Amino acid sequence: MRTPTQRTPGHDDHVDHVEHRTANGWTVVSVTGEVDVCSAPGIREAVLRLMDEGRRHFVLDLCEVTFLDSMGLGMIVAITKRLRSHSGSLTLTCADPRILKVFRIGGLRTVYTFHPSPTEATHHAPQGNGLEGWPHVHA
Repeated sequence: MRTPTQRTPGHDDHVDHVEHRTANGWTVVSVTGEVDVCSAPGIREAVLRLMDEGRRHFVLDLCEVTFLDSMGLGMIVAITKRLRSHSGSLTLTCADPRILKVFRIGGLRTVYTFHPSPTEATHHAPQGNGLEGWPHVHA
C-alpha cells in the first residue's frame, strides 16, 4: 500500500508528491515532479521521518521525476550519508536519460546503483550495510 508521505505545493507546474511503501524489506520512496531547491528539503525531511520510524533500507524512486538540479543531488547525498551512519542502504530507480545525465555531470552516476524500476530494485531483499565504504564506484 502506498502512503502519502508529503505534498509540497508550489506554483501550479511545480507540485511534488512523495509517497512510500514497503516491498521485500525495502522502503520505496516515490517522488514525482521536480526535485529542486524548493522540493528537496521536504523530500529529505520525509526520508528522515521514515528513518526515525526505524526504516534503514531505501529505494528512492525517481522514475516520475521531471527535473533534478544540484540541490536535488545534494539532498540525495545528504540522505546517503545519514543512511550510511545508521548502517542503512540506498538504491535509486530512474530510466530517464535526462535525469541520469544530471547524475553523470555531477560525478555521481558511478557511485550509486540505478535500477530501471522499483520492482527490479526490490527484487532482492536488502543485505547488511549496503553503504559501507560509500562512495564506491560501480561499473
